[in-house]
Amino acid sequence: MLEKLLLNHYEAAAVILSGIGLTNLLLQRNLIKKIIGLNIMDTAVYLFLAAKGYVEGRAAPILIENASGGWLTSSSLYVNPVPAGSVLTGIVVSVSVTAFALALTLKLYEHYGTLNIDEALLKMTHEQEVLEEKITQSESEVLA
Repeated sequence: MLEKLLLNHYEAAAVILSGIGLTNLLLQRNLIKKIIGLNIMDTAVYLFLAAKGYVEGRAAPILIENASGGWLTSSSLYVNPVPAGSVLTGIVVSVSVTAFALALTLKLYEHYGTLNIDEALLKMTHEQEVLEEKITQSESEVLA
């Protein structure tokens, strides 16, 4: 069991990071800490994809010239480029999602004065009740 864990140490690290990120995402009440947990989970996925995409002894997917002047075109000589492309695409998407989440968190903090999700939800509920009361009061004034 331990030898398999040591052989697949990148995958094991990815699983551990994913667990840390998920725990952080579920247990933290602070929105910034939740975003950090999401980023840790993203990193775990990228590490896992990169570890699975790499094959020992293979070259980058760029054609290599052989001794006779031709090109080595056997797919067994090269690493599959799809996982690396997926990781790059995922990094771009996760940076965009992180920026958007941080912008929303900033606006939430400016409006409610807290980053605690429970306190923000209480303030939102109170704000909604006050708004509904004003609407009901306005309707009764118009009908009277």
